[in-house]
Amino acid sequence: MLQPKIQPSDGLSFRTCSVFIFMVLQSVGEQAELICPHQPIVALAGDDVILPCHLEPPIDVSSKTVIWTRPGLDPKYIHVHQDGRLNFKKQNRFYHYHTALFVDELKNGNVSMKIFRVKLSDAGEYQCHLPSMKKKASIQLSVGVVSTPVIEFVSNENREVVLQCEAKGWYPEPEVFWLDDEGNLLSSGPTETVRGPDDLYNVSRRLTVEKSDNFTCRVQQKNIKQTRETHFYVPVQSSSHTEIMRSIIITLVFTVFLLLCVSIWAYNWRRIRNVKYIH
Repeated sequence: MLQPKIQPSDGLSFRTCSVFIFMVLQSVGEQAELICPHQPIVALAGDDVILPCHLEPPIDVSSKTVIWTRPGLDPKYIHVHQDGRLNFKKQNRFYHYHTALFVDELKNGNVSMKIFRVKLSDAGEYQCHLPSMKKKASIQLSVGVVSTPVIEFVSNENREVVLQCEAKGWYPEPEVFWLDDEGNLLSSGPTETVRGPDDLYNVSRRLTVEKSDNFTCRVQQKNIKQTRETHFYVPVQSSSHTEIMRSIIITLVFTVFLLLCVSIWAYNWRRIRNVKYIH
């Protein structure tokens, strides 16, 4: 049986085609950008969070090494995807079973990392590396803790009605505002802040109530874009110490005047009656 002969030119064409394809793929890889958001990613303690990062245009990196690190951490490796799986030996022990990549999405250039049940200590800068492509990008993670503020009545020495708003266990340190029913800021006392041994902030602020209204205590933290509010209705108009004293004096004067009038009437009535008996 005659065997087909491969001409030297055929082998050369195959090698040339392979080299051309490799050069094209290499060129695409060099032109691709590793993109992570410039704005910080915000998460609340205890939640899962995704640090998004991808190649543009999309390139299959399922067979490549993908490394996530945190500068300043020792060891700095948060997640090392190598040979198609997670390399536990290189991973920082504090992140064991704490992170994951979207393995099925690696073929689409998606190298985002998910962190499970984030803690305050997880906040900071993260870097994504693709060593074989010489690509690197960074992203910032902010972690916060919030709670709903509580409002209660407080009496002071002037017998004024005072409302106190308190919010416990915030991070980072929040701001506290008092607002009226129309959302206008109200003049109130200074914010009192206490930082506990757990690094969480307890804040409180007082408001002297001057009229009946719906009042709102707003606690907010702009860095983590979190706001919590509590509403409180004061049904009756409050009185200052001076107003109370004025009311008491007016009542006393009216009472004395009324008693005086009754006494004069009674005296005159008895005198007229006595005169009639004499006659």
